[in-house]
Amino acid sequence: MAFFKKFINKISNDDSSKGFKGGPVETAYFGTVKPDPNFNGQNDAAKLKKAIETKGVDEATIVEVIAKRSNAQRQQIKEAYQQSTGKATRSEDHNIDDGLAKSDAKALFEAGENRVGTVCSVLIDVLTTRSEAQLCKIFQHYGKYSKQGLAKVLESELHGDLEDCLMALVKSAWNKPAFFAEKLHLAMKGLGTNTDTLTRIIVSRSEIDLLKIIQEYKRMYGKPLQEAILQETSGDYEKILLTLCGTQ
Repeated sequence: MAFFKKFINKISNDDSSKGFKGGPVETAYFGTVKPDPNFNGQNDAAKLKKAIETKGVDEATIVEVIAKRSNAQRQQIKEAYQQSTGKATRSEDHNIDDGLAKSDAKALFEAGENRVGTVCSVLIDVLTTRSEAQLCKIFQHYGKYSKQGLAKVLESELHGDLEDCLMALVKSAWNKPAFFAEKLHLAMKGLGTNTDTLTRIIVSRSEIDLLKIIQEYKRMYGKPLQEAILQETSGDYEKILLTLCGTQ
């Protein structure tokens, strides 16, 4: 209490507070991103579309557009992009279209492994718009064209953030519990623990498929998830995580 009294007293006696005696002071903007004064959502959407469809992806243009627009402007770009392509969100339809899966598998093969250079727009289109059930069927058909599997192909054909994003979509669709088990392992691997990732996954999946994730973790890494948590956490935080995981 004494500390807070001294702190408050210091603030009230600070010369910098005198500016408040005459009334409100104009609030300055301290953000790092400002709205583009010459903004045009349709033009930016067209730039992004061209950058994505360019051989190898024009990452510099994507960064330039996304990072130098305000959030409100980004939402307008998103809407304009969806309107121009006639596409934004992933299908949630659980029905599987086998004919479409076959054509998509062939399109993925032709866009990547079967040519020099990668047509990233095809990969992005298929992997971000098809439902997880549909993607699984696509991956099965892809195996008829390639012995490597799509995940291996993405590793060899792509790099950086684009590879990470598309790989996450593939792994999540193919085996979601294994995908989260890997994320948990990486969160506790090496020095330090990524408690944000650990908390987010265990809490968010505790009423969905955490039991399956625990089973996959033991299969993949040879020890129970609970054992890893005991090694990497402590105190009440540890108790909460272990309670959410249940008994071994």
